[in-house]
Amino acid sequence: MRKKRILVAPLNWGLGHASRCIPIIKGLEAENFEPILASDGNALLLLQKEFPHLKSFELPSYKVEYTKNGSNFKWKMMWDTPKLLNAIKAEKKVTKKLVEDLNLDGIISDNRFGVRYKHLKCVFITHQLNVLSGTTTYFSSKLHQKYIRKFDECWIPDAKGKKNLSGILGHLNKPDESVKYLGPISRFEKKDLPKKYDYLLLLSGPEPQRTILEELLLKEFAESKAKIILVRGVIEENNRPSKMANIDIENYRYGKELEEAVNSSEVVISRSGYTTLLDLAKLEKKAFFIPTPGQFEQEYLAERLMNLGIAPSCKQNDFKLSHLEEIRKYKGLKDIGFTNSFREFFALF
Repeated sequence: MRKKRILVAPLNWGLGHASRCIPIIKGLEAENFEPILASDGNALLLLQKEFPHLKSFELPSYKVEYTKNGSNFKWKMMWDTPKLLNAIKAEKKVTKKLVEDLNLDGIISDNRFGVRYKHLKCVFITHQLNVLSGTTTYFSSKLHQKYIRKFDECWIPDAKGKKNLSGILGHLNKPDESVKYLGPISRFEKKDLPKKYDYLLLLSGPEPQRTILEELLLKEFAESKAKIILVRGVIEENNRPSKMANIDIENYRYGKELEEAVNSSEVVISRSGYTTLLDLAKLEKKAFFIPTPGQFEQEYLAERLMNLGIAPSCKQNDFKLSHLEEIRKYKGLKDIGFTNSFREFFALF
């Protein structure tokens, strides 16, 4: 009997969307489905590295880029709306062809609006039912929810109750029957390893802000004697040489290697992207967050964790090495009940 084929298509926006699809893809294989992978750019490269045995296909790029000045990002996104709509239209065409050519049985889209097909069961994965955008939050949230309703179900990688990671982002005042909570998910497992690094600098996200943060951190840690590993979040073969004996620099670590780096580091310094929160909570790490300038979602998550006494944070332009002294006052992220049981969700297909 042929295995049912499920298309898994994460957005190429940093590596978070692709990363949180990894446990779902593994879950599909464990439940005797055949995952088919589709994305673009670094997200596609990551999935191809993690699952070289699976079929993969390239989707049209949304070509989302940050501005150097974070305060201009919202307006740039509004300016780029026609380009985004064209990309969504293009990926709908590619999706239709994949469905027909591969005889697909279902679709799981992580934040790709055009990856759906009316004759198949289609799932949309997001942690943002509410999209924070400053003065336009009501409009952006309603627009996002309208797109989500085009799918059969919406899966939230978070807990349903008050003890959760996404806060108002992933929870509505009025329940929606099509919204299902996967529970927190992570590709990692907590391991009791000897401490190898004082700090793991874990970078990701669109350019140019990724590079701006990398240069800022290297400058600040130039006089530090702490043992540090910098994982740049850039999928390139040739690693950038380190000019400092106490800092190891790697472009990217895959799977178990990255899991080992996080487990063996005392503190993680990173963006406050949601997938990063999922992974650090699973591994119960101490962290310091530097949200991407102009990204309301990351700013909200960082502020929420600080208010809950979980992890300190600061604005990118304000970061100084002395801020890290605040970490000892916070309790760190904790496992809030992770799940790897996807069977009831996959029953949709």
